[in-house]
Amino acid sequence: MKEKITIAIQDEYPDDFAWCYGCGRLNEDGHHFRTGWLGDQTITFYTPLPEHKALPGFVYGGIIASLIDCHGTGSASLFLHKKNGHEVGEGIEPPRFVTASLKVEYVKPTPHGVALKAIGHVQEIHPKKFKVETEVFANDVLCARGEVVAVVMPATFLKND
Repeated sequence: MKEKITIAIQDEYPDDFAWCYGCGRLNEDGHHFRTGWLGDQTITFYTPLPEHKALPGFVYGGIIASLIDCHGTGSASLFLHKKNGHEVGEGIEPPRFVTASLKVEYVKPTPHGVALKAIGHVQEIHPKKFKVETEVFANDVLCARGEVVAVVMPATFLKND
């Protein structure tokens, strides 16, 4: 049985914000990462496509970085949405985040052909800034870990001057 997220924060993003190459549901060429709750942690599942190989049998590191990046911003959105008194699926627009910094450590080569699982731990470091530590597993083996500092998306991101 393939694990999946049934209710994801990305499902609640308005159409104007649903175009991210990593997690945008409206970007037909994107990865469509989906982030949900796993107790007090966050989780994203993703199975890399055949073209996401670095070399035969192993996943390209950029896909891992993208997974950690979008999982981090999605996790921050989940966390703040809940802190604001809302749950995913209520139809309330969640806060959107952008990445202020991204750090990735590749622990072991990530095997291709298996589902990856990203588990996140969110820490508030400022009312509009959150640190998300993520571990990426393949077959329950830790392959990568990363840290995203995510900030609430400024309103100016919508202006095309």
